[in-house]
Amino acid sequence: LGAMRDDLDAAWLEVGARLHRLRVFGQDLLRTPRDPARHGREPFSWGAYVMAPWCNRIAATPTPVGNREVRIESNTTDGSAIHGQVYAVPWTVRADGSLAVRGGGDGWPWPYEATLRVVVGGASLRIEQSLTNLGDVMMPAGIGLHPWFRRPMEVRIDAAAVLPSNVDPASEIEPVGGPFDLRALGAMQDDLDAAWLEVGDPAAELSWPTLGIRALVRTRSNAGVCIVAASPSGRDAIALEPQTHAPQGLRRYLAGAPGGLHPLAAGRTMRLAIEMGFYRS
Repeated sequence: LGAMRDDLDAAWLEVGARLHRLRVFGQDLLRTPRDPARHGREPFSWGAYVMAPWCNRIAATPTPVGNREVRIESNTTDGSAIHGQVYAVPWTVRADGSLAVRGGGDGWPWPYEATLRVVVGGASLRIEQSLTNLGDVMMPAGIGLHPWFRRPMEVRIDAAAVLPSNVDPASEIEPVGGPFDLRALGAMQDDLDAAWLEVGDPAAELSWPTLGIRALVRTRSNAGVCIVAASPSGRDAIALEPQTHAPQGLRRYLAGAPGGLHPLAAGRTMRLAIEMGFYRS
């Protein structure tokens, strides 16, 4: 699947509704494999993928939620359950060009439907996501997008608060400071993996100085927004992920803590829109 304009070319896959390529002003900005099949073999390493019905990490241990129980197996080396259930499963292409997938009713005990619509206009990309609770009781819920943007890249995140570690389940939200204060555009220190809350508008700015390209990232949601970002030193890309909640979202939800999963009533829909406007710099 794809959409092309003079300044922007986007291609995405039915498997995981994954954005495979994003080429702007003739330059590839995503970490894109030559063989699209690598998305299936290494689903956390390429392109941009949808996270639902939760984002980032939750505990891979039996967790009671009301009269239901979450039983999700670990899918990462740290023993947690990461990035939801839909990032590598087949989605259905609808007549209007949007994609949809249904899940849940298993280790995630609530049934749901996730959708994705991509709109290209000029040098802008708009990604509209939704998550609908198909069950008859409230569901804790979250959605987000996980892009890997190619380095070298500069980052600005307009946020006043940060969760300094996405990996440490005991990490707590605090005011930004030191390497976590990214309110001025610049290089992101290696090996940060954190979540930024209380984001502004635009939420983030990205710049590729060697390519002469910059982007403004704006987000809209009816369930809150935070920006997760990771800069692993061993990878030629930086992840910058708009999503509706912070890591350990299920634990935070159950504790009534900030940044938790959103309580989504039966039949209701959560929405997240991400707009990236690209400019020559």
